[in-house]
Amino acid sequence: MDYAQPLIRATLVKRYKRFLADVTLPDGSTATAHCANPGAMTGLAEPGTVAWLEPNNDPKRKLRYSWKLAEISGAYIGIDTALPNKVVGAALRARAVPELAGYTSVRAEVKYGINSRVDFLLTAPGLPDCYVEVKSANLSRVAGLVEFPDTVTTRGARHMAELAAMAAAGHRAVVLYLVQRSDSREFAVASDIDPTYAEAARSAHKAGVAALCYRATLTLKGASFGEALPIVAR
Repeated sequence: MDYAQPLIRATLVKRYKRFLADVTLPDGSTATAHCANPGAMTGLAEPGTVAWLEPNNDPKRKLRYSWKLAEISGAYIGIDTALPNKVVGAALRARAVPELAGYTSVRAEVKYGINSRVDFLLTAPGLPDCYVEVKSANLSRVAGLVEFPDTVTTRGARHMAELAAMAAAGHRAVVLYLVQRSDSREFAVASDIDPTYAEAARSAHKAGVAALCYRATLTLKGASFGEALPIVAR
């Protein structure tokens, strides 16, 4: 998934109201960028952080810039939580996810559960329907280890329960964590941050829900589906 415009290097002044970030541009001027991330962004929103912005000239958009990447100690970290669904969707359609390569039809945002939509529903003749939820992960509190979630997520716990119900009904169900950090080596559920989500994830696993973790390959040009990462217990 390539960016529509070349990214611009800026310096973060502050992130506030979850979706806004003030930055200093290369010419010394300041601007407000859209921050497509409702999470805590622990360790990623410190003043002085290098922020890579995508500019736009759309007169219908209130903000001219979108914050796409943070750069910390030479590592790129994806900020946009909408990006993983685009990257995973492209990988599924290209049959580039080995565990799910047998499916020939990929539909996004399909209604299921109780007033919910699954990120992707995969189907193929002779195979059970497969329900896939995608989670974006970029929290790192220990070098090389990336965790999810970075804040309490009631919605995420509900998704785990709904996937478990699909597995119990005889379907295939998968949660796919896409890690948006170039410095990642392994993944874990942050049970101390959200014990309810962690318990929902454990219950889902016992019910037959599979957990997969892959790293996005991040560059200043765009993002693509990368290599698998091990999931470890904490």
